[in-house]
Amino acid sequence: MVDACLERLDTLSREHGRSVSLIGWSLGGIYARELAKARPDIVRQVISMGTPFTGHPKATNAWRIYEWATGHKIGAPDIHEPLRTPPPVPTTSIFSRSDGVVAWQCSLERESPHTDNIEVQASHLGMGLNPLTLYAIADRLAQAEGEWQPFDRSGFRSTCIPTRVAGPG
Repeated sequence: MVDACLERLDTLSREHGRSVSLIGWSLGGIYARELAKARPDIVRQVISMGTPFTGHPKATNAWRIYEWATGHKIGAPDIHEPLRTPPPVPTTSIFSRSDGVVAWQCSLERESPHTDNIEVQASHLGMGLNPLTLYAIADRLAQAEGEWQPFDRSGFRSTCIPTRVAGPG
């Protein structure tokens, strides 16, 4: 799967002559982050939604499904420890305290000048249809390449998107 995604990423970058923004939801966010680590030279940014990349893997309510689908035992350090490392490109994690599947604490990106955590009110399955999620994604994608900034929470936005949530360490 990863090899096919890397091949597609290379093709998209080559065909369009520019870097690619990766958006992933849940396990798709894990793939987006790992692809960005493998090809930071052609990835503009990563946006993940409800993605459990930190914390204990069994903090998600879907860990049994993950084990069944992948054949990997959850919590294996050789598999899960590298997931905690943020990609070397601007990275935004969109999370919800009311996710219901992924513990929101497992979706908090480490604080740095090129990371942001955006909280929305949504269920895990509803996150991709949530207007605030879509607004946050549009805001991230509208930034000029090479000029990434954290989400602007001033003015009207402050009523919809809570204050910035710092991740671990």
